[in-house]
Amino acid sequence: MPLKIAVPDLATTTLAVIDLQSKLLPAMADRDRLIDRCRLLINGVSALNGRIIVSEQYPKGLGGTVPEIQSVLPEKTPIVSKTAFSVFGEAQFRRELAGTATQSLIFCGVEAHVCVFQSALDAVNAGYHVILAADAVDSRKDSDRDLALQELRSIGVAVLSAEAILFWLLKNAAAPEFKTISKLVK
Repeated sequence: MPLKIAVPDLATTTLAVIDLQSKLLPAMADRDRLIDRCRLLINGVSALNGRIIVSEQYPKGLGGTVPEIQSVLPEKTPIVSKTAFSVFGEAQFRRELAGTATQSLIFCGVEAHVCVFQSALDAVNAGYHVILAADAVDSRKDSDRDLALQELRSIGVAVLSAEAILFWLLKNAAAPEFKTISKLVK
């Protein structure tokens, strides 16, 4: 029997932006690519009127979400402060999801092998369809990022580029948002 792949529907999908904070990002292997691809995802999901939740790992010590990301977040985007590595370790994150029809979670952010990895693993175990934007996650070391992506792929996480994810959500060139998304990816 062929493998059945869950196809995300915008009405049941949430973008989780993980820990893009001022004291974490300078240590990332490719900060500029990370910021660019995360902004693309945020802008694209916003243009499609999708849901976004942001997390911050111990913001008292690691600072808040960087201005380059804050500036593109839709108004009233929930920001979840956490000390658990996985976003599922925080009741506020679980409450934010509980009030929605979310079945699919898209992850971007840092660090790929710690907070993103543990969050994605917990999401799979909780029954969500999980999509990881490979070009919108990073770690201090490329090898840590690559191993995390490899392991997540092996457990059924869809590992794609930010652009591929946006067009997967869009589904059709006849959609009214097609021109907006096309401009964003150029």
